[in-house]
Amino acid sequence: MDTIIQGKAYVLGKNIDTDQIIPAEHLVYSLSDPEEVKLYGKYALSGVPLEQAGLPEGKIPFVEEGQFTSPYSFIIGGPNFGCGSSREHAPFALKVAGAKAIIAESYARIFYRNCVDGGFVIPYETTQQLNKTVMTGDELSLDMEKNTLTNLTQNITYELRPLGDVVNIVQAGGIFEYARKNDLMASSSEA
Repeated sequence: MDTIIQGKAYVLGKNIDTDQIIPAEHLVYSLSDPEEVKLYGKYALSGVPLEQAGLPEGKIPFVEEGQFTSPYSFIIGGPNFGCGSSREHAPFALKVAGAKAIIAESYARIFYRNCVDGGFVIPYETTQQLNKTVMTGDELSLDMEKNTLTNLTQNITYELRPLGDVVNIVQAGGIFEYARKNDLMASSSEA
């Protein structure tokens, strides 16, 4: 299991809701057909107003036109990330697009649980307003053992709130896979 993730930052503001993460008109695609699943990645974060997409400059799409995945591994957000509906499609779309972790000041609880329970993306919390200091395109390194995020571009390290078993659940592929791997429930072949 990798405990260090490196990649580029994509910075957003506060109150990013699930309709901005995956607009309702894109909820028609199959979650099991590989060709349709790619479309969730293509439209991830496409509902964010262009001026607020890729801060501080804005007008930077998370996924480039004609692509299905994003060059950004990290999403940096403000407070109340993932507010809105309870749809699991939102963290699923971010995973399909290639996001590995979200670092935000706070989350809508149902969005946080969907990230973890589905094994989609690692939801770290920070006590700092990282979306005011990290810039879209900055190279970041997340150390999950030390619970730190290092901005390699700016040479600054930030402390993050520890995740506990959350990281193990996400890396196992979700709550049910975690339970099976830890003998907390019967495997699908035993059922």
